[in-house]
Amino acid sequence: MTITTGIILGLLQALGEFLPISSSAHLVLFSFFTNNTYQGLTFDVLLHLATLIAVCFYFRKDLFNLIKKGFTEPKSSDGRLFWYIGLATIPAAVAGYFLEDLAEETFRAPWVLATTLIIFALLLFVADRKGKQNIKDNLSLKVMLLIGCAQALALVPGVSRSGITITAALFLGLSRSLSARISFLLSMPIIAGAAVLKLSHISLSQIDAPLIAGFLSALIGGFLVIKFLMKYIQKHNFDIFVYYRILLGIIILIKLAF
Repeated sequence: MTITTGIILGLLQALGEFLPISSSAHLVLFSFFTNNTYQGLTFDVLLHLATLIAVCFYFRKDLFNLIKKGFTEPKSSDGRLFWYIGLATIPAAVAGYFLEDLAEETFRAPWVLATTLIIFALLLFVADRKGKQNIKDNLSLKVMLLIGCAQALALVPGVSRSGITITAALFLGLSRSLSARISFLLSMPIIAGAAVLKLSHISLSQIDAPLIAGFLSALIGGFLVIKFLMKYIQKHNFDIFVYYRILLGIIILIKLAF
């Protein structure tokens, strides 16, 4: 792998992790469209670690406040949200534990990616229009658990972790801004858990220049993408991402057919 390829993969991770277009799908599709050897899950996990650092840095004030209130004022709005996030992470963690082998092999088939990209794009389109957007602050445990269960579906590449959590949040009545914020906050523990499990199998000999370049591009790109999306959704809907997902799914199906 070249340094340029590493940078491209890092940018794909940054864009796909926080925009509702699926980072795992794009990392797999890069090798599908370029006929390169798949870079492997170790590389992918380190890119996810980079975007984890990016989201933690962007929401550092929120994160610090949630942790502080979670232990000092657990009955406050932010205190409850801290514990709700922890509980809402459980469904995805359980799904990842039992379905890891499928996620690494069967679920990465191009036809699966094409199908999930299109189907879940349509769900986001409907949610963005039908969601009542009437929940402002005090999120209930029920709402958070339902979003957490939706996050478990992101184990399948093409679903998009941010996409499915935002879709579920919109259906449940959250505003676009709050849906994105909750999606990002929910990403932290699940990405951290996956990274910790995979990092234990990584040796220093696997860390090379392309990997470092990919890590840095995912880190910097991730921060910029979050900043962009949080401003973008204040005045725009998610249509552009819906159309992109559908177009990409169609292109995959055409390539498979010919």
